[in-house]
Amino acid sequence: MVCGGFVCSKSSLTVLNVLYILVAFILIGVAAYARVVAVVTSLALVGGVIACGVFLFLTALIGVIGACKHHQVLLFFYMIILFLVFLIQFSLACACLAVNQEQREQLALTGWRYSSNQSRIKLQISSQCCGFRSENDAEEHPSCANVRVIISLNIEKLTFINFLMHTFSKESSDL
Repeated sequence: MVCGGFVCSKSSLTVLNVLYILVAFILIGVAAYARVVAVVTSLALVGGVIACGVFLFLTALIGVIGACKHHQVLLFFYMIILFLVFLIQFSLACACLAVNQEQREQLALTGWRYSSNQSRIKLQISSQCCGFRSENDAEEHPSCANVRVIISLNIEKLTFINFLMHTFSKESSDL
């Protein structure tokens, strides 16, 4: 049996769009889970990912319905939407490639200047650093003493956890 004509295209397009629907549900689910567990605290970021998931779901639904029903108008709009998404992705990729190291540092410095002290403390703790470039930066930053205490406590916890994991893994391998 040769795969040709609209039957093969219909089947391929339907399977591909069902996969897109699954990916959309995964996007929505992971973003909602990350927000609930507080892995990601930015509501705008979570909302953006959920919006992308909903957009992908609706686009894939148009594709499935258009392919299954042989609906040319839906397939035309599906094709236009995919083309626009391609243009947006291509434009963003070109813009990301055009940003050099100096511009990235300037963007990071602007973000540092506009962030709250609480955000700066979280960033310093997660990055295990103090200040934007160094402790003696002209840029304002929270006290390094508090950050060092929290970092050392986290390192002690991490070391203890690693010790426990190493101990239990050694015992289980001896069994």
